[in-house]
Amino acid sequence: MGDPIYRYMLIVVACVALLLGLQIPNFVDQYQKRVDAHLREVTINLQPFQAIADKYFSGDMDKLIALHRGSLEKPFQEEGSALEQMVLRKLRFEDEIAALNVNLPLRVWHVLIQSDKELREETLAQYSYAVPMGLDVLAFAAGFALTILLLLESLLALVRFALRRFAATKPAIPEK
Repeated sequence: MGDPIYRYMLIVVACVALLLGLQIPNFVDQYQKRVDAHLREVTINLQPFQAIADKYFSGDMDKLIALHRGSLEKPFQEEGSALEQMVLRKLRFEDEIAALNVNLPLRVWHVLIQSDKELREETLAQYSYAVPMGLDVLAFAAGFALTILLLLESLLALVRFALRRFAATKPAIPEK
């Protein structure tokens, strides 16, 4: 039957792994919403400048930025730099949204490994725990819990094997 304490510990590990497996997709969802909100904000802030670029430069923001930077007036030169930073920020968020338009495991991988550090830290600082109930989230959580349990069982089996080998090769202590 096995040791009851061991079984209960496995149940606890499974429950914790399942809850953690639910929080990972939740974090990814909150990250994606944060990226979208920042993209919407910078897009709204750029709209008046885009309208000017549309009117005078066939929509080319680079030409508008160059005009500002080429000005003899220092404030307009600095405005060109600020405008360029906003355009680059918008491009950064658009790239992030494009990277997140994949299936859940690839989104998780992206957020864990390749996501925007600023946005990841913002999301972590304002993270709110929740239990999302989408089919893909539940499947991810179950797979995550199963993977953790299999890794734990494999590690314990390896330790038991190593201990048996060590005990079998240990020389007997001669009696005096």
